[in-house]
Amino acid sequence: MNNLPPNSGHSRGRGRGTKRNDDANRGLGLQLGQTSKETCPDKPGPSTEAENVLKNIPRYTDTEAQSTEGDPRGSVRGRRIIREVVHSRPQGLTTKSGTTGTKISVQTNYFKLLKRPCWKIFQYRVDFEPDIDNTRYRRGYLYEHRNILGGYIFDGTVLFCAVQFKTKEFVKKNHAGENITIKIKHVGSVEAADNQQFQVLNLILRRAMEGLKLQLVSRNYFDPMAKIKLDNYRMELWPGYLTSIRQHESDILLCAEIAHKVMRTDTLYNILSEAIRDNDDYQDAFKRQVIGMICLTDYNNKTYRIDDVDFGSTPLSKFNTKEGDISYVEYYRKRYNITIRDHKQPLVVSRPTEKNIRGGTDQLIMLVPELARATGMTDAMRANFQLMKAMSEYTRLTPDRRIERLRVLNQRLLSSKESMDVLKSWNIQLDTALVEIPARVLPPEKIVFGNQKRFLCDTRADWTTEFRQNSMYSHVDIRRWYVITPQRNLRETEEFVKLCIRAASGMKMLISEPRYDTIPDDRNGTYSRSIDNAVAKDPQIIMLVLKSPNEEKYSCIKKRTCVDRPIPSQVVTLKTIAPRKEKSSGLMSIATKVVIQMNAKLMGAPWMIELPVRGLMTVGFDVCHSSKNKNKSYGALVATMDMKSSTRYYSSVTEHMKGQELSNQMAMNMTCALKAYRDHHGTLPERILFFRDGVGDGQLHQVVNTEVKFLKNQLDEIYKSADKADGCRMAFIVVTKRINTRYFANKRNPVPGTVVDDVITLPERYDFFLVSQAVRQGTVTPTNYNVIYDNMGLSADKLQMLAYKMTHLYYNFSGTCRVPSVCQYAHKLAFLVAESINRSPSSGLENQLYFL
Repeated sequence: MNNLPPNSGHSRGRGRGTKRNDDANRGLGLQLGQTSKETCPDKPGPSTEAENVLKNIPRYTDTEAQSTEGDPRGSVRGRRIIREVVHSRPQGLTTKSGTTGTKISVQTNYFKLLKRPCWKIFQYRVDFEPDIDNTRYRRGYLYEHRNILGGYIFDGTVLFCAVQFKTKEFVKKNHAGENITIKIKHVGSVEAADNQQFQVLNLILRRAMEGLKLQLVSRNYFDPMAKIKLDNYRMELWPGYLTSIRQHESDILLCAEIAHKVMRTDTLYNILSEAIRDNDDYQDAFKRQVIGMICLTDYNNKTYRIDDVDFGSTPLSKFNTKEGDISYVEYYRKRYNITIRDHKQPLVVSRPTEKNIRGGTDQLIMLVPELARATGMTDAMRANFQLMKAMSEYTRLTPDRRIERLRVLNQRLLSSKESMDVLKSWNIQLDTALVEIPARVLPPEKIVFGNQKRFLCDTRADWTTEFRQNSMYSHVDIRRWYVITPQRNLRETEEFVKLCIRAASGMKMLISEPRYDTIPDDRNGTYSRSIDNAVAKDPQIIMLVLKSPNEEKYSCIKKRTCVDRPIPSQVVTLKTIAPRKEKSSGLMSIATKVVIQMNAKLMGAPWMIELPVRGLMTVGFDVCHSSKNKNKSYGALVATMDMKSSTRYYSSVTEHMKGQELSNQMAMNMTCALKAYRDHHGTLPERILFFRDGVGDGQLHQVVNTEVKFLKNQLDEIYKSADKADGCRMAFIVVTKRINTRYFANKRNPVPGTVVDDVITLPERYDFFLVSQAVRQGTVTPTNYNVIYDNMGLSADKLQMLAYKMTHLYYNFSGTCRVPSVCQYAHKLAFLVAESINRSPSSGLENQLYFL
């Protein structure tokens, strides 16, 4: 395998996951002396975004179109099949719109397409004689004939344009005087009814975006000219846009969202220097920091994933080109006029992706740390309060500022000559106004405390202060408990425990004085031995005090208390519980939250809501990937035991490897949850409301056609064996948090309970959007609910209201959360196991919310 720098004359390799903006680098190969038999024309033509996306569009089975003769890429281009639209709307559904609530009108971050291309779009095969291997040169030669082709998209082999003809042939001389023949043959078309039309529309939109002089970084466009410098943190913020066109209920809409790209100004060389300065084994330290990182090389505007570090290679190492061997130092000097200063630095390695290999590239891509910028944020950066605060001033846009930025994008698209030329050439016209749609605000929920006292939740969606005059819905008195704390921190710990006892008393809950175990040091083994000693005394719960947040110690404690010596545990840090002048008045609030959390871990219920359905089991399922083993994930299931009559939960978590289907584990865990329900109530639940989190659009097909069917068959067998002939009555809902949809009420955030179930929803789905939480900064993000199976017999109204009700029951926060509480619990459990425990917890804890 020949190891090459990116863009070397020998290599056709590309950066991992990179979609390049070639218009920003027109003529780059020629100007910087790329070695090739041909010389690149003055313009390389349309962006290579087309190359990456058009690979997904099915090729027509014309014999010549599929021929590989004369084109080594012909055997691989077109193999990939476009991701089909998944029709998950249950059969027989007549309406998915609800009626309950106050009707309002909201603005969205969508623009309507007033005009779209005059379909058909025609598809052609393009061949060059003699063959030209470089896709950029192919696009460049074709670009010279753009006046004949009109608006077009070309990926190097397949051409889409609005002009129809059978065949065309052009002859052009290259700079060496050789004739280059371009043969174009019609092979098919994309009809208006085809789903492929939206792939083409999105490519056209990206072509139009290039007219705004934006830079393509990874998959989206950003504006380096408007970058925001955070010099104190060696970081830049590039503002940009996320865009997507697709068919919604009645119209084709463009969704546009404001985004910011974190661009670090420090290079991999800076990270290497710090590793050398701060570590004895700097090689291991450097590897741990950079492997898995995405880096950016400014000289060609590409991103690469770092897979390894080669300490045996340096910039003086040589690689092979058509002109012979050349060192990296000499290559970058000749190609980019870049001088590499440190000739002893190692090289970092980016392995070819499967897509690269399919395209004929199997070389390792070698990068010079000095020339590669780190991207993204480290955990240390995220933990830096001052940095996050500085960033939020620019990234957390209020609704009115977001609306204004969206209007600016629209104006720029419609006023830029280059952008308008692209849109007009395809007969596309965008509306100038944001789409306004109907919405409803669901009735506010009543929060039920002890003695059945009720609080009507207001638009703040927060009832923390209500605990000052109310007791918890149900509580478990803590009479036997241990507190493990370092000897030097005993005084602060005792003071905080007194506050906890006082806070509990105010909520009519008894907490007795604990037994203290003061440890001489805070080593992992010391904590483990102290836990063993405490468990031998049979406490209800253990509180452990850490001097500061420490992932390794936290992991050690949770492994001990969740696996080896199963017992509910509460970990707090000295920074949180120790009195300080600036937060002395807030310690009582912290103590109250800790008491609420401990009560929930012991099967108490801090509060409850009014549920209209009896015999209902609500289930949440989420998946978290292990940070220590990228091939391993953990799927967690958390289920209620009919909250109308019980506050108990059931939880389980199972490990699965990459590529392994979740169906078996999900069905197995669900079977155990049903057994727990039957053991508790003596019967199976009448209905099951299953919320599935952690599903990307690319996984929806598998969830619909595999997970749900397998789960339903398994549950039907269980129900029929229990003499329930009708089987299981279940609704299966996919919950998605990472969406680009936003909506606004009078240029402000919509209040909690605002639901949208028309216009911007999708015709092939039974879906709705719901804002369930209030935010104090920025713009609130709604959550999408996609009902992919339902035989519960409940209306859309009731499903929407049940989803909203369940967002009120997450006991880590006395307010609403973005997703149903069972989803948040499942995420919390999966994350704990994936990050800290790395094995299945003890079954002795399965009925407790020990993972809070």
